Amino acid sequence: SLVANLAAANCYKKEKHLDLDSNWELVKKAKVYYIAGFFLTVSPESILKVAKHASDNNKIFSMNLSAPFISQFFKEPLMKVMPYVDILFGNETEAATFAKELGFETDDIAEIAKKTQNLPKENTKRQRVVVFTQGKDDTVATVGERVTMFPVLDIDQSNIVDTNGAGDAFVGG
Repeated sequence: SLVANLAAANCYKKEKHLDLDSNWELVKKAKVYYIAGFFLTVSPESILKVAKHASDNNKIFSMNLSAPFISQFFKEPLMKVMPYVDILFGNETEAATFAKELGFETDDIAEIAKKTQNLPKENTKRQRVVVFTQGKDDTVATVGERVTMFPVLDIDQSNIVDTNGAGDAFVGG
């Protein structure tokens, strides 16, 4: 398990951070944006501001579902941001919870990925890519009109020290 102190995150205010001209200038210079779904618990309006900027300027906006509770308890702000998401990441548990909350009526991760890809999208210049990891099982990704399965390399379990942050490392490339 992971214990985190979110005190600093909970002090974040859009008008005191993102809206400052000097900070927004840095945001505008970026070509790719990645925001964890956890930030929906703090400042969904900040996520929307960045997401809309990305869409309006044909830049890549990516997001992570982060945890099942995001889809369960922050569904409304999540779905306000979803039309701007170019690349969505998550794991199999997050994907299944997202599907349940949206009424997809399937447990099949590949089908969930395709249905998620086909949700409404603002920037139609690029199709949404959805990537769902499944631990040691194949990673599922929507690529164009297809759902592609990418095998995970089998490694000796004794070489694994800690899996905390594995998803973040994966998303980071």
